[in-house]
Amino acid sequence: MAYVVRDQWQQHYADGKGFRELGERERALLAEHTPVPDGGGRALDVGCGTGSLAVYLASLGYTVDAIDFADSALARARDEHADVARLRWICLDIEGDDPAELHEDGYDLVTMRLMYPFLRDRSRVLHGLGERLRPDGTLVVITPVVEHTPADRRGIALDEDEIRLLTEGWETVERLEADQLAVLVLRGPCHANTQAVEKRPPTGHALTGALAVVTDHAGRVLLGRSRRGMWELPGGKPSGAESFEAAAIRELAEETGLTTSASDTHVVTMLADDSHGVQRLTTVVRITAWSGTLTNREPQSFDRWEWHDLHALACIGPVFTPAAQALHAIWPGVIPDLAPVHSYPLAIDQPPVPGEPAQAVRLRQQMTNTVIDGGWAPSEPVQQALRTVPRHRFIPEKDLKTAYDGGDQAIITRRDETGKATSSVSAAWLQADMLQSLCLKPGAIVFEAGSGGYNAELIAHVVGATGRVVTGDIDPYVVHRTRRLTTEAGSGRVTAFQGDAALGAPSHLVPRGGFDAVVITYNSWDISPAWREQVTDGGRLVLPLEIHGYTRAIAFERRGEMLHARKFTHCGFLRAQGEHARTIPVVHLLDGELKLRFEDGTPASTKGLEMALRGPRHQIATGVTMGAGFYFGSLQLYAATTLPGLVRLSAHRDKGTGVTQIAKDGDAPAILGDASLAYLIHVQTQRADSPAEKEWEWVVHAFGQHGPQLAEQLAATVRAWDRDVRTNDGKQSDPVLTVHPASTPDGQLPAGDVLDKPHSRLVFQWPGRVPSP
Repeated sequence: MAYVVRDQWQQHYADGKGFRELGERERALLAEHTPVPDGGGRALDVGCGTGSLAVYLASLGYTVDAIDFADSALARARDEHADVARLRWICLDIEGDDPAELHEDGYDLVTMRLMYPFLRDRSRVLHGLGERLRPDGTLVVITPVVEHTPADRRGIALDEDEIRLLTEGWETVERLEADQLAVLVLRGPCHANTQAVEKRPPTGHALTGALAVVTDHAGRVLLGRSRRGMWELPGGKPSGAESFEAAAIRELAEETGLTTSASDTHVVTMLADDSHGVQRLTTVVRITAWSGTLTNREPQSFDRWEWHDLHALACIGPVFTPAAQALHAIWPGVIPDLAPVHSYPLAIDQPPVPGEPAQAVRLRQQMTNTVIDGGWAPSEPVQQALRTVPRHRFIPEKDLKTAYDGGDQAIITRRDETGKATSSVSAAWLQADMLQSLCLKPGAIVFEAGSGGYNAELIAHVVGATGRVVTGDIDPYVVHRTRRLTTEAGSGRVTAFQGDAALGAPSHLVPRGGFDAVVITYNSWDISPAWREQVTDGGRLVLPLEIHGYTRAIAFERRGEMLHARKFTHCGFLRAQGEHARTIPVVHLLDGELKLRFEDGTPASTKGLEMALRGPRHQIATGVTMGAGFYFGSLQLYAATTLPGLVRLSAHRDKGTGVTQIAKDGDAPAILGDASLAYLIHVQTQRADSPAEKEWEWVVHAFGQHGPQLAEQLAATVRAWDRDVRTNDGKQSDPVLTVHPASTPDGQLPAGDVLDKPHSRLVFQWPGRVPSP
């Protein structure tokens, strides 16, 4: 009964054949070791057959999803157990089908009875099921063991090495026995952190080898579990005068049965390190196409070959060191914390390698629909870019659900030595909004400051086959990663360079007449002259601009030496590095309970302020109210651009115990005076069960002798915003904003509130406001 394909199982159950019935000892162990959680639990029975285990779990009180890839088995199960409640039968191949029908919120119990040995990619499936467990969830594997299985049926049983691999990485493992079946009860993390390991010390003065990196139709990478207890890539030493490409082709066929041609074989890089003091040179060979049936051609060296999800490579246990380094060379970041190795990338013309699971396609469409429904991608070209470019392939270390989150989640891809994030993939809605604001046409040439790959490929898709994208980053690792990932899954129209993007693109990459558009993908406190100079007249510059600590993605249009703002979007990005990097002055008060951030300059004097904060608090109600979900971003900008010396006051103690009533870790706009302070908060004035009936009022609190005057100034600002900027329907107006070179004399600036930066002068014009001369 060592069936290996779906049709064999389909026929097995269609012929009326069954499987070993669930025994009383198995029932007793399940009842004892997997009790139903209080309030009920949800279970997943994988490979349910005709349903005896699924029915028993339902009798224990679980709500059960029972899955099998044989329609004939499920048809019999539905007929035989039609009266069983809390049971859903699902036709699903757990190894290859899109698991869309499984519950997104996970399971308290996952069972795999008498089916684990039939899996081809055991480690991948087990890891995936472990990820579906809820906190404190349990995975149970019931399997025959070699010790109690006849030699001619060993294919349906596990030996001790396989059981050890199966249980590796789980926090708790209980091994029980039921009628000569092993019952493995697994809890806790479902993986073991990947470690790069060596083989026995080599002989000779140097080692050379070629490793083949191969992926399947779903983008999974091929690894073999060797008899040495580690995962390895196909590969080995060249024979005689054999080239590294030829060695990779030969070893792939000899070890796995897969065949490829020289035209589909590409040397990506050479890795130099040492093994036990012996110099080692490893050639990383990317296979872009192959044929054949995967088989274990060298059972004396390998237990089996499996296809692995890229995001799971960080937690598969021991990996042969050169293999781990080779995987990192192809997909930088998929295996963290590797020892450094000398890498010598080769200039190759590797084509992109196709392959993604059906689940990725479905999740990408869901993400796109979420972005479109939010109004962030009204144009067809941007919508099609979101539907087409495989976001997950530019975040290979993340699972598909994380990669295609349609909310506000940005995905960190790089941190510095302190743990601070330095590179990320932004939320999809924000990328779409900024891409929309670029107003791109087919054939456009675009400069992106801040690399990663995905955003550049979205742009490349919009500008089409005759357009191109130049992307730059200050971090060599980010540039290397961008080049590799755009090579693997890109359009071939993205060029990445390493350098401080605040200085613009290198001259040889700038088209005559300038870029049609420029987009900045990190928080910018100032506007680099190079960005204005390198965008063509009439072109768009879109960047996240910090204005007294409040960030807005602003779409500018260049007109001569001036930039005219066309759109504002509330956002947040990682801070700039390089020339635009800056440290924000901070003053701590009341032993760290409060913190003042001086976003735009040298800290003002806070002498006497702590004593004032320990005194009475003055309060002014502004009379300006708002309902639930109201966006008050324009009030932030209005205050930031019209109140001289605005600072940010943050609290780090619970609201009920602090002196300010600012929520813990929240902040508020504030202004300072002589030993005095005033700040703006909102206080709930109307409580209700319905969000539509709730209401808040803007209130000013103040401390110190000059607090009342400061409070009046701040309250007057809020009322002016309410009168002139906020419209009757609750909507808000953006200011007219123009940006001028820093050398522009005052007399040549339009009337408005001026915010000076080292490289630019920003002039804000608000409705109804006449700035003081």
